[in-house]
Amino acid sequence: MRRTDREITGFAEITDILRRADTIRLAIHDTPYPYIVPLSFAFATGEGTLALYFHGAREGRKHDLLAANPHICVEADIFHGYDEVPGGVTTRYESVVGFGKAVRVYGEEAVKGLDLLLARCGCEGYTYGTAALEGTAVYRIELETFTGKRNL
Repeated sequence: MRRTDREITGFAEITDILRRADTIRLAIHDTPYPYIVPLSFAFATGEGTLALYFHGAREGRKHDLLAANPHICVEADIFHGYDEVPGGVTTRYESVVGFGKAVRVYGEEAVKGLDLLLARCGCEGYTYGTAALEGTAVYRIELETFTGKRNL
């Protein structure tokens, strides 16, 4: 990272940004160009580990690309505005970028992912039937590396 004075490496700070961000952007390998898609998400933490969950249709471009190559890059950000500074204008922001693999999950882990997603969007305890679960693909991203950056 060129601006190491803006780098965030603390796990608590990174998860705080994710807690406040409302969307991730998932970059997936495609040919000849990468494919990127904004997604609703939820996350779970372990001892220094970070797993993101998202859902979608059981078919389509995203599903096909992840089946062919699960290696991804994910980004989340919070835009705080623009400020005039000596010599120009700067953007005030906080962001997280991570690299890992997106794996489709099933059974109890799919239920966990959906429950986390529902809780994040304010619908904790929402009851869905097996048809909804069977019609939805749930993915977990295990981030192998991640970092943050901010300019406040």
